[in-house]
Amino acid sequence: MQTPVTFIIFKRPQTTEKVFQAIRQAKPTKLFVIADGARTDREGEAEKCEATRAIIERVDWNCEVIKNYSDINLGCAKRVSSGLDWVFNNVEETIILEDDCIPHPSFFRYSEELLEKYRSDSRVATISAQNLQFGQKRTNYSYYFSRYSHCWGWASWRRAWQHYDLTIKLWKEVQAENILHDILADPKAINYWRRIFQSVYNNPTGITWDYQWTFACWMQGSLSIIPNVNLVSNIGTGADATHFTSNQEFSFINMSMKAMEFPLKHPPFIVRNREADNFTQKTVYRATVLDIFKEELKKKINYSTLKK
Repeated sequence: MQTPVTFIIFKRPQTTEKVFQAIRQAKPTKLFVIADGARTDREGEAEKCEATRAIIERVDWNCEVIKNYSDINLGCAKRVSSGLDWVFNNVEETIILEDDCIPHPSFFRYSEELLEKYRSDSRVATISAQNLQFGQKRTNYSYYFSRYSHCWGWASWRRAWQHYDLTIKLWKEVQAENILHDILADPKAINYWRRIFQSVYNNPTGITWDYQWTFACWMQGSLSIIPNVNLVSNIGTGADATHFTSNQEFSFINMSMKAMEFPLKHPPFIVRNREADNFTQKTVYRATVLDIFKEELKKKINYSTLKK
């Protein structure tokens, strides 16, 4: 496979190993690896980071491995965003996987073909692996278009990433001009995303980077490609997870996958699927970002208690 793959890792050797094996089967000729550093106040984390990075040393196919390893802990938001800045400074396009997102083998060919097809089409910003329609078929084609940029396994271009801004500095103007109304129309969706973006604006270097990517795509009026079948399974639950702990129940964690059929059937139009997007808003984006921040705070409090 000629398309570069970007692999984002941290401190979970067990999940990293599984995703690594999926990448190994695809055999990309170029592999970018982004790794965050251990937190000094977390006992045993340095050893976990070291064990995770050691997996990358087992690349045994014809591949140029290019590493961007941080010596200090930057946190999820800064590490992912700065790492992707680095990748897109080096290449025009890439397939991106985090250490807990296992892709179906057909995801790589699907992404590679669509990266080429829409390379110069600024209407499209993201190619996603995720399908969150829970078995509902939204199109007779291989994929449809959405306003939601799902990032559990995705691909994009430098031309799209150049609009990314971790601090979402346009938010005040967007809020003042009520631009979310023009994008979303539905009052419940507007209120949901207003709270999301305000929380991110207040704490841009917190625990999330992907809401900023959604914001960037919306500010450019860009669409995402969503496969008609789910091509990724997120296994990132448990004590080492950043967002999802084992006692949280999310129906889109550990989802089953299906193979993408080839040749791809391309839709003859580039129009978002409103029905699919409405379903996604009601089922996936039904909580608020405050729930995630509360969960992160709870984990920090629990850790502090254990240290005492």
